[in-house]
Amino acid sequence: MSLTTQIHTEDEMLHLDLMGGQVRVMLCETTRMVQDARDIHESTPVCTAAMGRLMTATAMLGVMMKGENESVTVTIKGDGPIGTMVSVADHGDVRVTVDNPLVDLPPREDGKLDVGKAVGLGRMSVVKDLGMREPYIGQCELVSGELGMDFANYFALSEQQPSLVSLGVLVKGDQVIKAGGLLIQPLPGCTEEVIEQLELRSPMFAEISRELEAAPKEELAEGWFRGMEMRLLDRTPLRYRCTCSRQRLEKALLAIGRADLQSIIDDGQGAELGCHFCRKTYFFTTEELKALLASAQA
Repeated sequence: MSLTTQIHTEDEMLHLDLMGGQVRVMLCETTRMVQDARDIHESTPVCTAAMGRLMTATAMLGVMMKGENESVTVTIKGDGPIGTMVSVADHGDVRVTVDNPLVDLPPREDGKLDVGKAVGLGRMSVVKDLGMREPYIGQCELVSGELGMDFANYFALSEQQPSLVSLGVLVKGDQVIKAGGLLIQPLPGCTEEVIEQLELRSPMFAEISRELEAAPKEELAEGWFRGMEMRLLDRTPLRYRCTCSRQRLEKALLAIGRADLQSIIDDGQGAELGCHFCRKTYFFTTEELKALLASAQA
């Protein structure tokens, strides 16, 4: 069945393969969830672009996780003014936080947002919670700060998987025009002829957000991979969703230790905790803190 008979305009991940399973492809649009992130964090265009690229790549990693309760956390610690960025994803739900969402920089000479300068160089860490006792942790150096090349470097070094990664966010002021990403991974057994075909077509993938502005992702996929036996394996809806709750923050309060919690109680002002991912705040009265401590001791 042709992909263009099933065009979906909402945020979504297409999981495809090429040439009878020789190549894995993840193609997604993430415009709505990047807009939600921008609105929550009230970020500048360059920070919106950085957050959007990070969320898009993290969403790809999340969709590739197999278990229902598995999740992935990607942390970018660069030396640029944006500071640390963290994105968490599972099977379609993604969230992000950033130290300095109000950083503003002049565009590059080519007129594009200077994400590389905003992020800087440093380290990327990927923590995959597989529901086991110990999570998988992969780390690598940032090679550009633009994030697309950095994720390709992560796949090559930490997962021994050569990959083409294209990430893009087209933003104008407070509005995200288009956002999305593409991941192409030749799998074991992939022939040199197939790899050569992908290399020849790679210039078409470079400006992913501009491409998505011009045509739906389904049309793009059919054009890019024409003649390569493309097969749709799955479609996964994507959304910005925070999993914070009062119960989770109760656990966070208990985690600071009995002495520190007792100190807050003795202060008599209660406690206000905020979620970095959705900016929601939770207030605990002194009486609620006393009850929380008592239940933990019991």
